[in-house]
Amino acid sequence: MGAACSGGAEGGTEEEKDRSRKIEQQLKKDKKMLDHEIKLLLLGAGESGKSTIAKQMKIIYLKGFQDAERRPYKEIIFSNIIMSMRALVLAVERLGLEIAAENKDRARLFKSNTILFEQNVTDEIADAVKALWRDPAGKDAYFNSSEFQLNDSASYFFDAMDRITGPDYLPTDQDILRSRARTTGITEITFGVQDVQFRMVDVGGQRSERKKWIHCFQEVTGLIFCVAMSEYDLKLYEDETVNRMHESIMLFDEICNCQWFNDTAVILFLNKSDLFKDKIKTVDLNVCFPDYTGGCDYTKAAQYISEKFAGLNRNPDKQIFAHITCATDTDNIRFVFNAVREIVLRQSLMKSGVM
Repeated sequence: MGAACSGGAEGGTEEEKDRSRKIEQQLKKDKKMLDHEIKLLLLGAGESGKSTIAKQMKIIYLKGFQDAERRPYKEIIFSNIIMSMRALVLAVERLGLEIAAENKDRARLFKSNTILFEQNVTDEIADAVKALWRDPAGKDAYFNSSEFQLNDSASYFFDAMDRITGPDYLPTDQDILRSRARTTGITEITFGVQDVQFRMVDVGGQRSERKKWIHCFQEVTGLIFCVAMSEYDLKLYEDETVNRMHESIMLFDEICNCQWFNDTAVILFLNKSDLFKDKIKTVDLNVCFPDYTGGCDYTKAAQYISEKFAGLNRNPDKQIFAHITCATDTDNIRFVFNAVREIVLRQSLMKSGVM
């Protein structure tokens, strides 16, 4: 069979020889593309869930977190718990609510500046967190959390205090995914999926970090822009006069239409869909977008946000690929990333001239 194929190519017409050369060139290009590392850039405003997506890549494609990697997250989680309860206690006072008499000393613990230096959840702190989380004033403040800055994961960790304060506690995947540490600088994670190597670059989203973004813009095959859907009624950490959704819109407008990304696949992650689904039941999207008329309907509100962002694209030849995501849901991110992989591979083939 080999001799017949060889003979056919040797004695074929010029047209057949030319076709054979083109096929060989295409195969070489395919191999070059597969050998080439595909760079994915994660961008978005602070608190949009970018770092959680990067953690999911480690869980899904790099055999997850080993015990030695889990232990350092205890300190982060303890800090999240302490700072979240401090924010809640200060909000109780700011909102004019009244802590129960038996919990006033516990509340004072979190008002003290010395709590800012505490790195461990002591028995005293654990007792105070549990009691204050049960206190009606604490619950009332929590349900008005759009009025102050509170981590998304606060209720998750407050509800898990018995487990987290156990003697043999080791953070679970879900604990790690819900832990919050501000991203500073540039972090990268490299992983392989079906013989293709990906390098995902995560850059801090706060305003002070964005000046570093330009250093990551070269040779990007896919840009994943994260938007926290649930934050349409919240203000920025760094500027409490600015709505978080409005900030994301401004950022996406700049990034989507940036000359650096004319030939880059742009993927929009409409993230925190679980929190959005709960919030939209009681908080109308028109608090952020006065022209929205769909009411407290999840499907209509999600569609409106998707169209709002897609409409910012000023390049008629560029398609925005939007996905509704829940970054803490591993199955959801595994499913969505399969679609992302197909998009960026196609983009890479187009850049290399194969398609």
